Amino acid sequence: MVKVRPRVPIPKRPIDERIRDFNEVVIGYDKKQAIEEANRCLQCPSKPCVKGCPIGVDIPRFIKFIRNHEFEKAYRVLIEKCPMPAITGRVCPQERQCEKECILAKLGQPIAIGALKRFISDWAQAQGLEKVSQEEKSRIQRGRKIAVVGSGPSGIVVALDLARLGYEVTMFEALHKPGGVLVYGIPEFRLPKKIVDEELKYLEELGVEIKLGIVVGRTITLYQLLDEYDAVFIGTGASHPRFLNIPGENLNNIYSANEFLVRVNLMKAYMFPIYDTPIHVGKRTAIIGAGNTAMDAARTAVRLGANEVYVLYRRTRREMPARLEEIINAEEEGVKFIFLVQPIEFIGSGKVESVKLMKMKLGGPDHTGRPKPIPTGDIIEFPTDVVINAIGFHPNPLIPRTTPKLKTDNKGRIMTDQFGRTSIKRVYAGGDVVIGEGTVIEAMGQGRKVAKTIHLDLLRS
Repeated sequence: MVKVRPRVPIPKRPIDERIRDFNEVVIGYDKKQAIEEANRCLQCPSKPCVKGCPIGVDIPRFIKFIRNHEFEKAYRVLIEKCPMPAITGRVCPQERQCEKECILAKLGQPIAIGALKRFISDWAQAQGLEKVSQEEKSRIQRGRKIAVVGSGPSGIVVALDLARLGYEVTMFEALHKPGGVLVYGIPEFRLPKKIVDEELKYLEELGVEIKLGIVVGRTITLYQLLDEYDAVFIGTGASHPRFLNIPGENLNNIYSANEFLVRVNLMKAYMFPIYDTPIHVGKRTAIIGAGNTAMDAARTAVRLGANEVYVLYRRTRREMPARLEEIINAEEEGVKFIFLVQPIEFIGSGKVESVKLMKMKLGGPDHTGRPKPIPTGDIIEFPTDVVINAIGFHPNPLIPRTTPKLKTDNKGRIMTDQFGRTSIKRVYAGGDVVIGEGTVIEAMGQGRKVAKTIHLDLLRS
């Protein structure tokens, strides 16, 4: 067996310090650590890691430049395909994508691709490097106009790719800050807002106009956009919470994860009373679900002062969909886990006081390939004074409801062909509004594919 050098550990802030504030937990590599980690790369000719990247970043090439101390060249390679590397380096599930395909993963620990992306992106921002190249500055102007609805990951990539090609792009965002799930759904300690703001400057540098506070479907209709623009892209994501639909779900102090995180992230409830947005976390907070959003909610509750925070999940740790890194961070910060339980009723008088849990066991695989949870008939009552429901999200139904000819499936997702064309001519869609809940990088990959479709269709028209 070939002995492989272990991965260079990625530094984090001390636990007792980080749970008291909302500052970023991961510190990231310094130059020495980044070069040391880059030197582990085998520079495989077949580039299996690239095949695992939804947007096709030339990973071995940018890593080779890092180990040669050529940081600006590394950055240029990175942003050829990845317009937001400081973001994807922080929130991408690399362990299930590029790092999973790394040859070293079969021999030991894969290259820390995400940490290297983060390092080189942070270095470039610190140096004040411009993202816009000379070629982009001198690009042709096509005189065609594109509307992008939603400023999340898929919309950002569509806007950037089409602006790079010389189209006049206008982005419409319903909230008061652009970024979509990057700003309202991911806590500051995992993805600082200043990082998102810095990455979004690329849009402005390419001439993309961002209109905030515009709710397409109410402020303006999709058909009105079609009257003014040559093509419309819908990238509104999946921000509509799923509910358990069990008795007592309307009791006070039961939040959806969306409501909870938006209050904290955009309305700055964690700075009350400086910002007048109070939020109640109680003494014992129960999180329903086990994905990244559940980990974000649990770790946020810890920082807001909850004495005890529990994650309740109907399967086992092995089946948790959250990133392993986030599960470990949550455990380090005092979050406790109760597995093989399913909420069946909330109990309380006006406010939630407890939740009845059905004990579960695992059966054969379901349609997702994971073991199916099966009720055992045993019920326990779990005292709690705050519940955060983080079992998932649906696409927001507003645009389909106000656009009769726009076809959706039985889950409310906009139906498209394999290239992103919807049932309405010149209207395209991508990201979570089409594929359901996915990752940031998957939404970006979808956006890239649809941007290419829009460009080719407009060339033919």
